Amino acid sequence: MANNLAHAMKPPPAPEATPPREEGFLEHVLPALRVTAVTLVLTGLLYPLFMTGIAQVLFHRQAEGSFVADDAGKVVGSELVAQAFSAPGYFQPRPSAAGEKGYDPMASGGTNLGPTSKKLRDQAAGALDKLQKENPDAPGPVPVELVTSSGSGLDPHLSPAVAQWQAPRVARARGVALERVRSVVDELTEGRDLGLLGEPRVNVLALNLALDRRFGAAPAPAPAAAPATQAPGK
Repeated sequence: MANNLAHAMKPPPAPEATPPREEGFLEHVLPALRVTAVTLVLTGLLYPLFMTGIAQVLFHRQAEGSFVADDAGKVVGSELVAQAFSAPGYFQPRPSAAGEKGYDPMASGGTNLGPTSKKLRDQAAGALDKLQKENPDAPGPVPVELVTSSGSGLDPHLSPAVAQWQAPRVARARGVALERVRSVVDELTEGRDLGLLGEPRVNVLALNLALDRRFGAAPAPAPAAAPATQAPGK
């Protein structure tokens, strides 16, 4: 009986320990691939399509690029991107360092030149001299805004004061009274957004189109005079 009692009180043998199962490579990679695929579909496909659809419905013109057309229906630019105007009968935007010739929407950017740069000083001096010669009747000194380029090189706006500074040149080139040109600038001056954000501004492209509608197209700039040449044999 004692043997039976000792046998009953003997602890059962411990189970044999099984070695831990090694996880395979795919068990680590597949979850990461699934998360990546879901994230790409949600943020790279569905979300852009959803936002594009909303933009097309609520802000169709802006979503298409805010293009501007003339009276004939021909697209002449975008109200968001500056472009060069060389004729004296048009208002000129700020200088541009975007691209090789400036105003390149595919190469937006500034000069990246610092205040101690000789190249920047030479560019500003050249622009200053050119503006003074082209605007002899302008009131006051040349505005800094017309000598320095914007950070993007594509700023489509001017401050109202800078537009008014150019008004005498535009009026003289078009052969109209100065006050008539100034009134067009005043009509197209945009105020601060919501009355608080930004500064008053004038869109240069819209301003020049308005001048053409009211006064007709500005005359083309006169070609540069050819240098005098000496007759052969003299």
